Amino acid sequence: MRHYLATLITINICMVFVFFIALIIWEPEFKRLSARFHHPTMLDISTTITPNVIRESVTLHDTAFTYQLNMSTFQAEFPFLQNYKCSLKLSPRKVPEEVVSMKLLILAIKSHPSSGSRRDALRRTWANEREINGYKTWPLFLLANTQVVGHMELVKYENQMFGDILQWDFNEEHHNLSLKEHCFLEWLNNWLPGVAFVFKGDDDIYVNPHGLVQYIEEHGCSPRTLHGALQRHSVAMRYGKYKVSVDLFPNPKYPYFLSGGGFLIPGQAVGPLYAASRRLPVFPLDDVYLGFMAAAANLTFRNEDEFHVFGLKYEVCVFKRALVVHGIGPEELIRIWTEVKSATCTGKR
Repeated sequence: MRHYLATLITINICMVFVFFIALIIWEPEFKRLSARFHHPTMLDISTTITPNVIRESVTLHDTAFTYQLNMSTFQAEFPFLQNYKCSLKLSPRKVPEEVVSMKLLILAIKSHPSSGSRRDALRRTWANEREINGYKTWPLFLLANTQVVGHMELVKYENQMFGDILQWDFNEEHHNLSLKEHCFLEWLNNWLPGVAFVFKGDDDIYVNPHGLVQYIEEHGCSPRTLHGALQRHSVAMRYGKYKVSVDLFPNPKYPYFLSGGGFLIPGQAVGPLYAASRRLPVFPLDDVYLGFMAAAANLTFRNEDEFHVFGLKYEVCVFKRALVVHGIGPEELIRIWTEVKSATCTGKR
């Protein structure tokens, strides 16, 4: 018995000795692994950085018109848009290192806290992570505040479950969609400056991720060209949902812009757009606002007919070729996605 205890004690002493020797020898490696698991395989995107924004009156030109944006008029009619400083309520989960190291295609979806069924349908179809020809798609839902407590709790729960929500503390209103443009550009510029492409659209659309990547490979070589359904000098409305006053915008027509239902931005254009968003008055229509930012940043547009921002009659092979189709409800989206995914069609995509 005493021999057995002596042997056991000797073994334990040897094990402790070996452990300490290993700790001394491998201390640098332990530190490296510790850093990897506690900081760095992840990109920390949970902090808000809000640089100083200095807005001013500007004069912009295109081949047809000159546009004057008077800061004092914008300040008088839409003071909140001009003065708001981006402040996050919810951030998505940290970005894994393997995602950052790939060509990242962000799928940014404008949504409302009340639209939980739409977000659920999108996650079940095209708005999820996948690898496509060297690109990694990464969905993000862009939200603001609502006064309905239940909706806010739903959003908080969704972010705990999926980690795909970026929410600011301003209220969900039509004019405040322009703040989503500015604040999302700020967030991208601060935390993901190396993103390859950003797709941005509404939460009632069908999107073909494989088609988007194919389109990028064929037409995405210019770092200063934005892609989508191009609106050419649309008439400025003086009534209804999209009205702007003559004082705010005296021109009869807008500059070129991409329809907000869905468009594609190369990552290298994010910086110039963000710089423009810090300088220009915030226009109360988000897609027109992007047009002004693009003009100020000297960016160009490419129109693509497969961005069907005004809807499209459903035929399975037509949808298989489409890149974006606007105006699709949750149940219809799931049905269409299932049918298109299993369909065999001729032609591209």
